[in-house]
Amino acid sequence: MPLRNSLHRRSHKERSQLAHRSKLGLLEKHKDYVLRARDYRSKRDRLRTLKVKAETKNKDEFYFGMNGRKTKKGVEYRSRRGEGALPEDMVKVLKTQDEGYLRTLKY
Repeated sequence: MPLRNSLHRRSHKERSQLAHRSKLGLLEKHKDYVLRARDYRSKRDRLRTLKVKAETKNKDEFYFGMNGRKTKKGVEYRSRRGEGALPEDMVKVLKTQDEGYLRTLKY
């Protein structure tokens, strides 16, 4: 479309909510509906693909990433081994080892 035609075009504004319908809440504009519908469809499609993946999953399949996971009643969860705080004496030993390692790199 040429520029001279687009300059004289009037921008159309959407109507506001009618006064007697204000008790129903905000009026959903078309652009809001489009966003909401697009979001709904993307979530629906994602769930659909996850469902297909779960149905076609081979239960005898093994990956090394499974070593750190456990199942409880068929639901996978990652074991939380190694996330706790270390004791103070262990931290001191590790820091002295780090300092010694840095000293060897420096010279």
